[in-house]
Amino acid sequence: MVLENVRPTRLVLLQTRRRILLAKKGLNLLKLKRSALIAEFFNLSREAMKLRGDLQQRIARGYESIRMAEMSEGPTRLENISMLLPDLTPVEVSTRNVMGVRTPKVDRGEYVPVTAATILDLPTSVHESIRHFQGIYQVVLDIAEKENALRRLLLEIEKTKRRASAIENVLIPRLEATVRYIKFRFDELERDSFSMLKAVKRKMEQEEASVVVASA
Repeated sequence: MVLENVRPTRLVLLQTRRRILLAKKGLNLLKLKRSALIAEFFNLSREAMKLRGDLQQRIARGYESIRMAEMSEGPTRLENISMLLPDLTPVEVSTRNVMGVRTPKVDRGEYVPVTAATILDLPTSVHESIRHFQGIYQVVLDIAEKENALRRLLLEIEKTKRRASAIENVLIPRLEATVRYIKFRFDELERDSFSMLKAVKRKMEQEEASVVVASA
C-alpha cells in the first residue's frame, strides 16, 4: 500500500487500528498452531523411530525363522507351503485431522489366520515364520502411516511459519506505518488550521484597529 494513496480520515484510522488488532490475534493463533504442530511432529517422530528400531529386530528374527524352517523342511517344501497361504487382508486408508492437517490413518483390519485345513500338517518352524512376517507387515504399515503424516505436518509447519512471518514482518508493520501516516497528516492539518486561525484573528484585529483609527 502506497501511503500517499491512503485517505487520512478518522474512519480509515479506526479501520486500520481494527485490522492491526485482528492481525495480531491471527498471528498469536498461528504461533499457537505452529507450536502444536511441532509438538505433534516430534511425538510422531519418536513413535516412528521406535517402530523402525522394532522393525529391524523383527526382520532379523523373521529371517532367522525362515532359515530354521528351510533347514528343517527344505526350500522346495517352503515354496510349496507359501502357495497355500491366504492373502493378507486388504488395507483401508482413511484420514484424521491434526490441527487442520489431514493425515492418513491405515486400517489394517484383522489378519486372516491360517485355517486349520491349511496348516494341519505344517511344522512349528513354519508357523513361527508366518507369525514373524505378519508382525513385520503390521509394523511396516504403521511406519508408512506415521512417516506420511510427518511429511504432511512438516509442510503445514512451514506454511504456517511463512504466514506468521508475513503477518508479523509485512502486514502489521505496513498497517502501523499507515496509522503513523494518518496521525502525521492529522497533525499537519491541525497545524495548518491553527496557523489559519491565527492569520484570520490577526487580520480581524488589524481591521478593528483600522476602524478605531478611522472613527477617531
